[in-house]
Amino acid sequence: MRTTRENDRIDPGRGDGTVPEQRPPSDAPRTLRQRHVRMIALGGIVGASLFVGSGAVIHTVGPASILSYALGGVLVILVMRMLGEMATAAPTLGSFMEYARTSLGGWAGYTIGWLYWYFWVGVVAFEAVAGAKLLMLWIPGVPQWLLSLVLMTLLTATNLVSTRSFGETEFWLASIKVVTIVVFLVAGTLFVLGLWPDATLSVGNVALDGFAPHGLSAILHGVVLVIFSYVGTEIVTIAAAESDDPVKSVVKATSSTVWRVIIFYVGSVTLLVMMTPWDRIPVETSPYAAAFGKMGVPAATTVINVVVLTSVLSVLNSGLYTASRMLFALQRNQWAPRWVAHRSRKGTPWKAILACTSVGYVAVAMSYVAPDTIFNFIINSAGAVGLFVYAIIAGSQLRMRRQLEREAPERLKLRMWAYPYLSWATLAAIIVVLSSMLLVPDARSQLYLSVLSLAAILVTYVLVRSRRHAGTTH
Repeated sequence: MRTTRENDRIDPGRGDGTVPEQRPPSDAPRTLRQRHVRMIALGGIVGASLFVGSGAVIHTVGPASILSYALGGVLVILVMRMLGEMATAAPTLGSFMEYARTSLGGWAGYTIGWLYWYFWVGVVAFEAVAGAKLLMLWIPGVPQWLLSLVLMTLLTATNLVSTRSFGETEFWLASIKVVTIVVFLVAGTLFVLGLWPDATLSVGNVALDGFAPHGLSAILHGVVLVIFSYVGTEIVTIAAAESDDPVKSVVKATSSTVWRVIIFYVGSVTLLVMMTPWDRIPVETSPYAAAFGKMGVPAATTVINVVVLTSVLSVLNSGLYTASRMLFALQRNQWAPRWVAHRSRKGTPWKAILACTSVGYVAVAMSYVAPDTIFNFIINSAGAVGLFVYAIIAGSQLRMRRQLEREAPERLKLRMWAYPYLSWATLAAIIVVLSSMLLVPDARSQLYLSVLSLAAILVTYVLVRSRRHAGTTH
């Protein structure tokens, strides 16, 4: 079987019919511990979009938003299972980019790699701006752009020190999010059952004024809104390549995705609509702050704002890590400038991190200079990228599974359920959700801009491949 280095010399325009190496490259530092990866997996699925954005979803769909979160969660669970199958068979730096390259061809690897990098660089800028707005509640008078700069500088520093530093920072930031959700789940359950002080049984609120007051079509609309809350779950397969036991890390993380989605998202949203009639749940502020306030928790809004800030910092931290590792992996296939491959003595790709940070700084500057044009374009043009990435992951798994069964069936330590039927069903569901974005006015523009981003990346791939072929013929 060819090694990854040998595969790099194969015509990048076609899948080469092999699977990536079983082990990460020898120069990848494997300094993340199991507790780091475990918390990255737990915290990766809990973001500010849950603490703040869930209110808008509930108002759009009604109590049936529970089904929207459940359906979106099932889709992510299936994608993670497919990704877990590939990652345990061939843990490698670059994760799904490498699987797409070897299974579907250079165009797929190049496209998914740059799409994912673009997505996270945009997220980094967005989270830096969101974090600055939160800080302005406690530090009034300081310019928003300066606070964004400070946040990005701090998180860049944790990434630059070492991979272990990133993991440790993420461990504690994610811990705060997870503990908050667990406390809410326990306290909220007692509240809706009438076992909390001054509380009465309120389970019936979930059916007040009808379970789906806006009709069944609103449930699918809700899936379009919530699916992006789940993007980031797959980061664990990238981080696993730098852990002390990649296979064990991926197996545990992907296997636990089911209960994490059901408990953290579906469970907490169910409690929200039981505690308060759905049309009274706040949209502009956090519904979790309102829920804790209803339970009599002192300074509930301030507490949740602190938690949301930690969520923002966690996503910012993970975004810089993920974007830099993807850029580094792109360079290994000669799809990015050679200099981004430079590592520090501790094995950190410091130039790749600084490159991602620099692009983030530019995007943050655009939020100050041209918030309604350039910055909005950057954010909205990444709107459907997560679904594009999921579609390529599904296609890669369908092809790679056949390769594995033919060449190395013993490496299939974690298998996709009901293959190939459920794999094809997942791919079809992703296409349905993408198509549904055309029916949602706000999502429609995001889809158009995301398709534009996809087309631009495909055009650059053609140019890069033509240049490479021209170089080999001369």
